[in-house]
Amino acid sequence: MKNIASLIVIALFINAYCHGQNTYLYSKPKERTDGWKTNTLLAQNVDTTAIHELFNQILNRENKIHSVLLVKDNQLILEEYFNGQLANQPHDLRSTTKSIRSILMGIAIDKGFIQNINDPILKYLKGCIPTKNLDPRKEKITIKHLLTMSSGLDCNDWDKKSKGQEDKVYKKKDWLKYTLNLPVINEPGEVSTYCSMGAILIAEIISRASGITIQEFAQKYLFTPLGITNLYWGHTSDKKILSSGKRLYMTSRDIAKIGVLILNNGMWNKKQIVSQKWVNESTTPKTKITGINYGYFWWSIPYQVNNEIINSKTATGNGGQYIMIIPKMNIVAIFTGGAYNSHEDKLAFEIMQKVFLPSIVTK
Repeated sequence: MKNIASLIVIALFINAYCHGQNTYLYSKPKERTDGWKTNTLLAQNVDTTAIHELFNQILNRENKIHSVLLVKDNQLILEEYFNGQLANQPHDLRSTTKSIRSILMGIAIDKGFIQNINDPILKYLKGCIPTKNLDPRKEKITIKHLLTMSSGLDCNDWDKKSKGQEDKVYKKKDWLKYTLNLPVINEPGEVSTYCSMGAILIAEIISRASGITIQEFAQKYLFTPLGITNLYWGHTSDKKILSSGKRLYMTSRDIAKIGVLILNNGMWNKKQIVSQKWVNESTTPKTKITGINYGYFWWSIPYQVNNEIINSKTATGNGGQYIMIIPKMNIVAIFTGGAYNSHEDKLAFEIMQKVFLPSIVTK
């Protein structure tokens, strides 16, 4: 992720100004009835020079960016859409849904549906007892192991040889059974590998513990309190999908609410939606995946600003779906895009490092 061997085209995209046919004109985000307070970049002391240059380039060069939003001090100050994306159009969040599942797990614990993240997962997945590759270590796999992607199962989305690689599992009839029947290749808790099926097991655990679907749980305890109604759950697979296996489609403004919820330690409009304890715990690094700090479905991505390392709390999704939270600067940046399975989906990190953060710091 941060190991961005930034293609020359991406570096040029950020650094070389291009006079094109279209000229970017900044406008204050519109006030809507969705709970957002809006303001201008200048009112929030943001240097607009590099930002105007960036969006001039986006308008005049081929790219796969769909939206870019910036929130500072709980005010939406930048909101732009590209390549046909509309403000009221829900976008496929891909793996950014995992970070929202982490929030839902925190709520489930706060409300007593789940006792402890150190509980074994089989306690909540009754009737899903493994029938293949029997191994006593499977009984030791805990909720925390799933959240840190360290279950020990042969499940690695970034290794095509892995039996639990997500594309292989999507072809199976019963995702839960197939995943629990995977062989154990590491002691639970020792090695973290990126495993989407673990996130689906988390959703199923929440659903079974609460007695309602993950969609109903999320709407009742997270989205309704945030004033989010324009969303749906789906998947790119043509097969009938397990309810807990579906991912979220949300508008960019609503995605930004998730970022502000984390920025404000679980609060939205002075109401505690998820406990501060959970927000702190879930976004604090617990392990590393490919050398990058990882919490409970949240990444910790560092940026260098004026010779200082500033850490972010980041949710990521294939194609360029990002929630980037910088607590020290009180900002949230949202990106959506269509650069699926492409290095171009890392462009958002370059924009943060070379445009947004310097623009905010220098004023």
